[in-house]
Amino acid sequence: MHNNSPEQMPVLFAPSKPPRAQREKLEGGKRFKLKTDFDPAGDQPTAIAELSKGIVDGEQNQVLLGATGTGKTFTMAKIIEETQRPAIILAPNKTLAAQLYGEFK
Repeated sequence: MHNNSPEQMPVLFAPSKPPRAQREKLEGGKRFKLKTDFDPAGDQPTAIAELSKGIVDGEQNQVLLGATGTGKTFTMAKIIEETQRPAIILAPNKTLAAQLYGEFK
């Protein structure tokens, strides 16, 4: 006969670390810090706040839509800085990839 008291049941899951939301979000031991002379302007502060909140709240899909030259890259860099989450940066061609590399370096 088995005793099914909680104290004698096997532990199925025992996390060794605190939940992700409670841990410091670091990549390679270094915080991502944006070095710029510019401040967010126009709709950027609102976009940064809303998209960052969506990331923290666990939203799986979000879109930042804007015309050429409206500061989408800067906005996303600020979001990466604010959330300290790893990010994959995609570019449609080599020219833009080189530009993005220079900006995020």
